[in-house]
Amino acid sequence: MSTLALAARDSSTMIGRQLKRLVRYPSMTIQLIITPVILLLLFVYVFGGTLGAGLGGSGGGRSAYVNYVVPGILLMAAATAATGTAVMVATDMTEGIIARFRTMRISRASVLTGHVVASVIQQLLGMAVLVGIAAAIGFRPNATAVEWLATAGLLTLFATAITWLAVALGLKSSTPEAASNAPMPLILLPFLGSGFVPTDSMPTAIRWFAEYQPFTPIMETVRGLLLGTPIGNSAAIATAWCAGIALVSYLWAKHTFNKA
Repeated sequence: MSTLALAARDSSTMIGRQLKRLVRYPSMTIQLIITPVILLLLFVYVFGGTLGAGLGGSGGGRSAYVNYVVPGILLMAAATAATGTAVMVATDMTEGIIARFRTMRISRASVLTGHVVASVIQQLLGMAVLVGIAAAIGFRPNATAVEWLATAGLLTLFATAITWLAVALGLKSSTPEAASNAPMPLILLPFLGSGFVPTDSMPTAIRWFAEYQPFTPIMETVRGLLLGTPIGNSAAIATAWCAGIALVSYLWAKHTFNKA
């Protein structure tokens, strides 16, 4: 069997291990799904009337705001799930299972690949649940089948990038507790972008950061694909951010894992 075939076989085994882990310990998965749902309901039903009224031409009110806020909540859901990935990676590193894997004839890359692929699957399922709940409370996208596929592709790319970053942070953390805090700033980025209010409503310094940080073009692209709002060059910028974060995080994670 070739080296590539062995790596693919070992990666499949590690992906299965991580998926079984998610099934056997569903509390974290449930928590990672419930947290974004609670935020969605909170912002739509508590703040949506007021914030939606400020959206101008969108018609105002909760019906407009639920459409506006869903892309930001989707990215928060992915960032929240990435926190769980960082914890699981740190747990593997501190409990000795990685040392055991190193003594076995398996592909070293498959260990990290298992974490990444299982986490991306978890994130996409969580986002699908979130979209379903959003639809139940008034989310009304007008996207075509092609636009839905493009949205799914961008969110998958984003989930992959942020998961590799979480893996790298988990590898650098000394304990699972430390790993749980490392990705927390990622959860805040939708707030400091166009996730919950338009950036032109912000003070100048915050608006500059909000417009140029990586989450904003991703949210604007998802919003444009699903709701028909202008995208401009956001799609290209979003793709570049995701690819850049994924590449740098992968190289960082690989280097850290090989040194451990």
